[in-house]
Amino acid sequence: MKTMLVFLTMAAMSIAAAAESYKVTLFQESVISGTTLKAGDYKVMVEGNKATIAAGKHKVEAPVTVENADSKFSATSVRYQTADGKYRVKEIRLGGTSTKLVFEVN
Repeated sequence: MKTMLVFLTMAAMSIAAAAESYKVTLFQESVISGTTLKAGDYKVMVEGNKATIAAGKHKVEAPVTVENADSKFSATSVRYQTADGKYRVKEIRLGGTSTKLVFEVN
């Protein structure tokens, strides 16, 4: 009985430690961490100070700062910084949460 309790506790802890994932749509070609991503739907996984943005075989890992806003965002939105005619992702605000992912823009 104690063994099963220990196992269940460890399983719950590993699930809690797993990366959080969200969905985001890029409506235009976007640059993240020097990599250009085509417009489309992506899965964003956040673990600590690293974000992984993936769709199919395409995957980009980028350092990110996770910040909390004062209130929840009503929808997921992407904020850009433009340079050289390219849209570089600066922030992703995650709808339904107060979480904001801030990327380093090069």
